[in-house]
Amino acid sequence: MDPKWNEDLPIYRQLRDRVVAMILEGVLNDGDALPSVRNVAAEYRLNPLTVLKGYQELVDEELVEKKRGRGMFVTEGARKQLLKDERKRFVEREWPIVSATIQRLGLDPAELLKAVESAKDADGQNKGKQDD
Repeated sequence: MDPKWNEDLPIYRQLRDRVVAMILEGVLNDGDALPSVRNVAAEYRLNPLTVLKGYQELVDEELVEKKRGRGMFVTEGARKQLLKDERKRFVEREWPIVSATIQRLGLDPAELLKAVESAKDADGQNKGKQDD
């Protein structure tokens, strides 16, 4: 997790968002344990209650489950649910803005798709070079 905090959002919310990002990116998988409240609080110099509040939001959203005496764990299907929710949010909130911008600028959707594919290919080639 990134130790830098944005002053525009409460830290507990940023902590929650970082755990969500870790789940979406596959850093945390179904059944994985979250770092303990004590460890996160000590590592990032936060009040343990702040960490607990961020974790509690994840529990309330059923993305994480508490196991008494053992800690908190990513629930089964958390990533799948997050992807579904994020895709829906993108289509409903962000896509209309992107679509309007494409139309306003007179961009060709086929050209945009080609650009996306080219970027993917270049990224794949760069990754392959790094792995050698």
